[in-house]
Amino acid sequence: MSVCFVGVHVENILLVQPAFPIPCKSRNHKSYFPVGLLRLATYYRHNGCKVELALGNRSPRRPPDQILITSLFTYWSSYVHGAVRFYKTQFPKAKVTVGGIYATLMPDHCATSGCDEVFVGLHEESDKCLPDLRLIRTDYQVLHASRGCPRKCRFCGVRLLEKDFVPKRSILSEVKRRRLVFYDNNFLANPYVGNILSELATIRLGGKSVVCESQSGFDARLLTPDLARMLKQAHFIYPRVAWDGGMAEEGTTDSAIRSLVNVGYRARDISVYMLYNHHRPFKVLSEKLRCCGRWGVQISDCRYRPLNAVYDGYQPSAGKNGQSGEEYYVHPNWTDGEIREFRRLVRRQNICVRYGFGRYSLEKENAARRFRMAGRQQLA
Repeated sequence: MSVCFVGVHVENILLVQPAFPIPCKSRNHKSYFPVGLLRLATYYRHNGCKVELALGNRSPRRPPDQILITSLFTYWSSYVHGAVRFYKTQFPKAKVTVGGIYATLMPDHCATSGCDEVFVGLHEESDKCLPDLRLIRTDYQVLHASRGCPRKCRFCGVRLLEKDFVPKRSILSEVKRRRLVFYDNNFLANPYVGNILSELATIRLGGKSVVCESQSGFDARLLTPDLARMLKQAHFIYPRVAWDGGMAEEGTTDSAIRSLVNVGYRARDISVYMLYNHHRPFKVLSEKLRCCGRWGVQISDCRYRPLNAVYDGYQPSAGKNGQSGEEYYVHPNWTDGEIREFRRLVRRQNICVRYGFGRYSLEKENAARRFRMAGRQQLA
């Protein structure tokens, strides 16, 4: 999701990504990529400004005239408020603007941070710019082949953040690095996806093919055998399939996974996105989990939080008494115990799929971990 700002052209611009507690979930890239801020950097540089990027609360080299702070999930709002306080204290004369996901979904709450302006929506002009990759150290590039999603699911904020589905016909001119990560919300919904995949299959940089990954899950309802073949030819790795619905979508999800396996993907390298702690109860999610075990694929579990949640005090290591809905959001159809049990089942099943265990045991997990560590030490 791009970060969005508008402001007068000033000399010194400071772009800030607060110190969000971002987990390392991707097998291709290991940290969040502030693509919106990097596009803004290109935009402001083209307009004659000097630009710096700060990851966390850090003092810039030059006193800024304007400070643009990104936001992500609403439940990380405290990190945004903390960044505003930090930079307001250091540079009281600078204009501080907050944009991004939280700012767009909850502008009134964001305004209580003490910022000078809340920018809502997408910065159209900067979104046309390529990210300024000189500001960060990375061996990959983030791209969008489309904006928005035609599905308009109730639980998803994309329908509010990017209201129109805007596909691109080509991304050929945008590719600058071999490792590509697509941040599309529904990559396969692009009517020109065939052309995009054909381009990716033929691109060579330094005589080598590109390697692609999709951050979001592929829509199983759109994943045909032909598209599976083209994804493989376009060098997509570790494909993910989204299964947001109930058991009525079992057949569709099964067909999508079979299509991927039939073109050469290993089942254990495929994962299925599942939303839990939502209106479908623990029993239904457990049935979906068993289906994934039968198919031999892994699960990427995603805990639902409301779009207006401004905190999340969930503690994965909570003891026997667990936690209540006062500390983090628990859906009325779920309990704290069911959330923890589901996460435990997902973890154990993923270990079994990853290492080929017929049944989980702690002894097997520890043995696999020791074997993996020994291999890393040998490579070192």
